[in-house]
Amino acid sequence: MGFISDFKAFLMKGEIVTLATAVIVGGAFGKIVTSFTNDILMPPIGMLLGNVEFTDLKLVLQEGIPAVMNNDVEVTPAIAEVAMQYGMFIQTILDFVIIGFCIFMVLKAYERTKKKEAETPAAPVGPTTQEQLLMEIRDELKSRK
Repeated sequence: MGFISDFKAFLMKGEIVTLATAVIVGGAFGKIVTSFTNDILMPPIGMLLGNVEFTDLKLVLQEGIPAVMNNDVEVTPAIAEVAMQYGMFIQTILDFVIIGFCIFMVLKAYERTKKKEAETPAAPVGPTTQEQLLMEIRDELKSRK
């Protein structure tokens, strides 16, 4: 029973819950950025470049060969096209740059709040126990005179 209770305590720690939340939100944010890149950003860029669909941009290394059929029987199997999909790669790079920029902006805002907290003067610290004891001794010596 100790292993299960230890595992439950581990999962319920604040850091684990926070990390899980960040992963879920980050995954959703990645989907939003991908949609923004694919559906909003790339169509106008493709239009400006002569109605190019970026996902179709590729360098074909070997043409595909369709299957040869004879009386609905496949005589020769199809050979898939071999191509480098550089259009998809460009879109993935744009996704990465947009996500990186957003994370950069969030971190800059976070650093600004931390900097403001650091600039805020802390409440004055009271005397230490040793200082308090010395003040009592001083006051006692003054009262004896």
